[in-house]
Amino acid sequence: MTQLPIACSLDSRALAVRHSDLRASVLAEATATERLPDGYRWRFATGENLGARIGAVVDAERLCCRFLRFQVQTAPDGAAVTLDVNGPEGTAEFLESWLGSSR
Repeated sequence: MTQLPIACSLDSRALAVRHSDLRASVLAEATATERLPDGYRWRFATGENLGARIGAVVDAERLCCRFLRFQVQTAPDGAAVTLDVNGPEGTAEFLESWLGSSR
């Protein structure tokens, strides 16, 4: 499989809006954030429509940042949910550069 470049296809104005939206999105509700070698992991307590809200973030981001991989895991009995976002070398630094205070 061809390695995609670490880049977002949004223009600077749309990217600024996306940054703002992400900082206020479900990611802000994470109970913990962990840097991974190739990305980040967000942990969430169960919440209303959590899966749908995480899905909306994944759906939007996979279109403009095509190099990212997303994995959502749920614990049994409605417990914690994790979202892993990773990619090729440099992905963790890319995420840090635009997530800022939402980590």
